[in-house]
Amino acid sequence: MDETAPSRLLSLLDLEEIEPDLFRGHSPPSSGRQVYGGQAVAQALVAATRTVPADRPVHSLHGYFVLAGDPTTPIDFSVERVRDGKSFTTRRCNATQRGQTIFSMEASFQRREQGLAHTVRMPDAPDPESLDDMHGLVERFRAFLPEEVESWLKRRNALEMRVVAPDDMFLPERSAAGQMIWFRVRGALPDDLAVHNALLAYLSDMTLLNTALLVHGLSIFDPKIQVASLDHALWIHEALRVDQWLLYAQHSPWAGGARALTAGQIFTRAGRLVASVSQEGLLRLRGAAQT
Repeated sequence: MDETAPSRLLSLLDLEEIEPDLFRGHSPPSSGRQVYGGQAVAQALVAATRTVPADRPVHSLHGYFVLAGDPTTPIDFSVERVRDGKSFTTRRCNATQRGQTIFSMEASFQRREQGLAHTVRMPDAPDPESLDDMHGLVERFRAFLPEEVESWLKRRNALEMRVVAPDDMFLPERSAAGQMIWFRVRGALPDDLAVHNALLAYLSDMTLLNTALLVHGLSIFDPKIQVASLDHALWIHEALRVDQWLLYAQHSPWAGGARALTAGQIFTRAGRLVASVSQEGLLRLRGAAQT
């Protein structure tokens, strides 16, 4: 199978229906030691979406990462139908492995409506075509990368990323400027809004916590740092396509108590704000006292 084909990502969304409101998902063979957080978010959203009328797309979700997931074990997603209103639908989803909750999420869906509208301006960024792809960045920064990180970055997959200021990611200095990343899924995807929303949920977890480390001149590749997502919130403002370039502008307004808060805004190439993200994560110096 072509690892750059979007079919590999789409297969993650193909949940098995065990019984009404109960679904089962699997991790890809190339998973690491634990389930990627974005995978849990995306699969939980797919499960919840399966119980909602198609004319009510998701507009927000809030989830908590409870335990690290085992990628060798199927994940069961149980959906609770909290409310079906005239305009809004609310669902709660619990993801479990071996009877233990690893992720919990609540999501809200809305019937399309018209209303007041405003938005912020997209930050200035160079076109993605003018930036190095990941293979180019690996060649450029190879001397500074651990061998396992280099191998992971060079692995071909369906996601295409272009980092606006790669020196900040690979050779960080103390900075509060945040980071910007262009991303898209390679190849054409189906014209199904639910698919694009689920894949956005999958991709929205990437690189966020590294933004908090940049403030301190550290990198996600630093072995002295223990990093883990604690929760995740996503608001989808309007229809979007993840097979077209999207700019992810990220920053971290606060860190303390071995935790950091991060936030991001996702824009289309035309400058439309289509989604907002917030995440709190664990940032711990290895060997530090724990309570």
